[in-house]
Parts: sequence; C-alpha cells; structure tokens
Amino acid sequence: MKYKYNKINSIVAGLALAASSSFLQAADDVTLQLKWVTQAQFAGYFVAQDQGFYEAEGLNVTIKAGGPDVAPPQVIAGGGADVVIDWMPSALASREKGLPLVNIAQPFKSSGMMLTCRKDSGIASPADLKDKTLGVWFYGNEYPFLSWMGKLGLATDGSDGGVTVLKQGFNVDPILQKQAQCVSTMTYNEYWQIIDAGLGADELVTFKYEDQGVATLEDGLYVLEDNLDDPAFVDKMARFVRASMKGWAWARANSDAAADIVLENDETGAQTEEHQRRMMAEVNKLTVNGGKLSAADYQRTVDTLMNGGSDPVISNQPQGAWTHKVWDAAF
Repeated sequence: MKYKYNKINSIVAGLALAASSSFLQAADDVTLQLKWVTQAQFAGYFVAQDQGFYEAEGLNVTIKAGGPDVAPPQVIAGGGADVVIDWMPSALASREKGLPLVNIAQPFKSSGMMLTCRKDSGIASPADLKDKTLGVWFYGNEYPFLSWMGKLGLATDGSDGGVTVLKQGFNVDPILQKQAQCVSTMTYNEYWQIIDAGLGADELVTFKYEDQGVATLEDGLYVLEDNLDDPAFVDKMARFVRASMKGWAWARANSDAAADIVLENDETGAQTEEHQRRMMAEVNKLTVNGGKLSAADYQRTVDTLMNGGSDPVISNQPQGAWTHKVWDAAF
C-alpha cells in the first residue's frame, strides 16, 4: 500500500512539474529597451518584474538598459526589442524619417525637462538666453530645445543675437566648470547632481519646459506599426502594459521600496540610495494620471514640434503615430 501511495504521489508530482514546465514554455517573451541607464526613471518596469506582475500575465520580460550610445529607435529597427521607451519628439522624428513607431501607452503624463542656469550669468528670464552658451543633449533629446529656441526666435548656430549650443554629455560638468551658462536637466536627476556638486538652489535659475509652453511628452511606450496587425502581439502588449501600470502604481505607493528595487537591478553599482530615492519621489509626480495617451497632450507635442521656427522638428502632421488599441485591450 505504501508503494502505491508513493507511486501516486510521484505521478502527481510529475504532472505538477509538467504543468509548471508547460507554463514556463508558454510564457511570452518581451524585450523592453530603456531610454537610459537603470534608474528610478524606469522603476515601474523593474517593480513589475520584481513583484511578479509580468509573470502573472504569462510574460517573460527582459529589460535592457540604455546609455549614451543607445538609441531606442535604432534598437527596435534592428530587431533588438519588441517595445521601447522614448520621448515623443524623438519617436515622431523617427517616424517622419521612415521608421513607423507607434505610441501604445504614455506612463509619463508630465515633462520633467528643464534648462538650469547659473544666476551669476545674469540670466533671469528666457530673453536673457541671447548670446549665451547652452548645454543641450542630442540623440533625439534636442528636439524640445530646438522648438523652444524657434519659439523665442533665437538662432542656434552661434551667431550674434542667438545662442551657442554646446553638445552636452550626460552629465552637468559644463555648468560646474563654467563652460556653459545653462545645461539641460531633468527635475528628477541632473538638477540634483548640480546641487550635490555644491551649487545651491539660490544660485540657480530653472526654466521648466512645461512652464514655457513647449513641453513635449516623454517616456512613452513604442512599438513598430506592422506588429499591431498581429492580434497575438496586441494581446501580448496589452498584458505587458497592464502589468507595467501595476508596477507604476506600486512605485507611487511604495516610493522608497521601489527605489531599492531599482538599486538591486543596477549592475553597474553606480547608483546610490539617496539619489535613487530622491529620483523616485520626483518621477512619481510625473506619472500621476498617466498611462492612456491623451489626444490633447499628443497634439500639443505635435504643434510644439511643428512650430519650431524655420527648421521645425517635423514638417507634417503625423498619421497613425499613436493608438489606444493596446490600452483598450488591456483595460
């Protein structure tokens, strides 16, 4: 009798193992390309992975860190990702150049981009930017800046009465070393690097792109248009978006714990607890009410990019650049 029970138990265990193996084999692979290095800017995705939200949706998600030499549009064009995080100006510019990126979700509702200037440079308002040297990020991040300068009527070629553009690395050295009067910063990252380097908030002047009327959407989720014709792909992305939004909600409710999860995923060891927790608190302000792309926010971004003076970022109204198909399937 004992042998019979052991045999039955063995059969049950085998069936359980088979079922488990079958589930693992059935999990759909998703590769996500981040726009930048592992940090709290992307906490929702690391949380979704850590808390099992992706697994619960039958997904096996690989999160690929970005960096200064990684352009998400190039990665997805080369087949290196199923979905990428990018700023809408970069995505729309890529689309106009022939890469059919489509926004399927917009976790970031507000822009965190700023121009941060030294007060001792005499800059108190945007009009004072004339004849100054400004640090600007490139690799697709320059588009909101160019639109703003176009709106102000300031040339960006270094000519008299315009501004001189310093191609800024992904650091704040130019303002610290007085190579530039202003540098590009995010509310949740580089601004605090300047503070940590010794310049006080009372020594700085900041211009938020939101306040200047040229804010454009950041950190959206983009896929290739042709893939949206495949119902299986749409279903997979719906599950991915649903789990990711759970991750973002969890991050807002558990800010410090979310930052700690990011730190656990930082293979470089470059991030610190203080910086990531502070970043997480700031990022959470930008994701409130985010997720489903607002048509009005989208159009505001398009209008900003098309009204950038004599050299607009995009020259035509995009068609098919976003969809609610995935979001509606998710929720």
